[in-house]
Amino acid sequence: MTEAAPPANFLHTIIADDLASGRRQQVVTRFPPEPNGYLHIGHAKSISVNFGLAEAFGGVCNLRFDDTNPEKEDQEFIDSIQQDIRWLGYQWAGEVHYASSYFQQLYDWAVHLVEQGHAYVCDLSADEAREYRGTLTEAGRNSPYRERSVAENLELLAAMKAGEFDDGAKVLRAKIDMAAPNMNLRDPIIYRIRKVRHHQTGDDWCIYPTYDFAHGQGDAIEGVTHSICTLEFEDHRPLYEWFLEHLPVEAAPRQYEFGRLNTSYTITSKRKLKQLVDDNVVAGWDDPRMPTIAGMRRRGYTPAALRKFCEMVGTTRGDGIVDVAMLEHAIRDDLNTNAPRAMCVLDPLKVVLVNYPEDQQQTLTVPSHPNRDDLGERELPFGRELMIDRDDFREEANKKYKRLVIGKRVRLRNACIIEAVEAIKDSEGNIVKVHCRMIEDTFGKDPADGVKAKGVIHWVAAHGGQRAELRIYDRLFNHEAPDKGSDDLMSYINPESLLVKQGCWIEPGLVDAAPESHFQFEREGYFVADRYDHSSDTPVFNLTIGLRDTWASAGS
Repeated sequence: MTEAAPPANFLHTIIADDLASGRRQQVVTRFPPEPNGYLHIGHAKSISVNFGLAEAFGGVCNLRFDDTNPEKEDQEFIDSIQQDIRWLGYQWAGEVHYASSYFQQLYDWAVHLVEQGHAYVCDLSADEAREYRGTLTEAGRNSPYRERSVAENLELLAAMKAGEFDDGAKVLRAKIDMAAPNMNLRDPIIYRIRKVRHHQTGDDWCIYPTYDFAHGQGDAIEGVTHSICTLEFEDHRPLYEWFLEHLPVEAAPRQYEFGRLNTSYTITSKRKLKQLVDDNVVAGWDDPRMPTIAGMRRRGYTPAALRKFCEMVGTTRGDGIVDVAMLEHAIRDDLNTNAPRAMCVLDPLKVVLVNYPEDQQQTLTVPSHPNRDDLGERELPFGRELMIDRDDFREEANKKYKRLVIGKRVRLRNACIIEAVEAIKDSEGNIVKVHCRMIEDTFGKDPADGVKAKGVIHWVAAHGGQRAELRIYDRLFNHEAPDKGSDDLMSYINPESLLVKQGCWIEPGLVDAAPESHFQFEREGYFVADRYDHSSDTPVFNLTIGLRDTWASAGS
């Protein structure tokens, strides 16, 4: 059989060529998130690209926070980003880096640009600046402040730094070309006044560099060799290179762009994700329905599955939408191999084995996984009273129904065969329990031994099990492209994205499961013990994913 070709990664080829030719001696990449929200599935791809390439070529990857916009940033986001990267299985080189650590050097370089006649202080308002900037089809106009003398610009820049002007009163702009076809080269802003306390530098600064100015210079300071961005930064590359050419930097990083990861039924706009949090549509950034890494972790997605998914998608120059079913396949495949099996009854109905001694109990020893001996065995109590799922019993049914029916037999998973005798009802006609007869000598018997059963159902002993809460999660949006289908994002919220089921019945071994432990609840799906809410007193499990894809068959 021919081996499948490795996923596409054009960056791998570029780096290999750079090393082979001697253009680079060591690979240094960086992951530069802005700490203004939690990381999402798209960032998982960027993390896997930057850290993965460094790993593949024996290099290093820096973590550098692009903290140039303190109004929207918070220490909570810094902490969560570091936690996400570690959880995915990566470690940055050395200490955490911050753009704010370079503020003095960046300011000195801004002074250098002014001294060389490459930057000027501009007084245009934001509206005026937009008007002067022109359009994609019309050249911009020079600012009336563009020809200020070097001395005046230096004096005004120093006054900006000293806090002598109000927010928005002045900006420092690079002097490039107001007629450039690339809008990013039309005298872009380098510094703006923001009298806001910074989470790292406190009140030391009241002017802050823009991302475009800080990015390339941060790369140069850290000796980054391959500055890898998503494709929307392609038009920013000429500006990235312009700054490096006009500043006395020692290193010469190169920027490369790849197609960002977008998945169906998902949004990755931080603004819109924040709206979901602020409007209480979800229960925080780490709600298991969110596409954030923290949310996916709490949902029960595994680092190995996310990394595998990013690898399956490949790294190319093209943007596109990846079917979220590919992600779900990666999760399901990983959990099928690695998750121990267990039994949980979501809607309990009591079964009484009328021919089983009332005072007798026994313990069954069964494998934790059908194909993984290394996962060991588990013990299941068994007695006269059991719990089965209410959907697994009918008084009458056609031949297609393979579960428990009056006068018919089914096998209890890992146990014996039973036959339903009578349904016991309350005064309103609701079935409250089912009397069954245990078929003697069928524990552990293979169906080929002669005693036949119509199907197999799961169960939990009444005397050994415990109640638990199950949170049944589904996709947050019921539209394939919620970002583009309507201006009203909320109209695409899936009203059944969360169903909380109380009083589910779990086998006793699940009670002491550690938070974030994964299980396949047989015939139900893959579940994880909630990261925060699960305890032995109040077991809480989240549905990670079903045993199979149900969306296509449902017409969604």
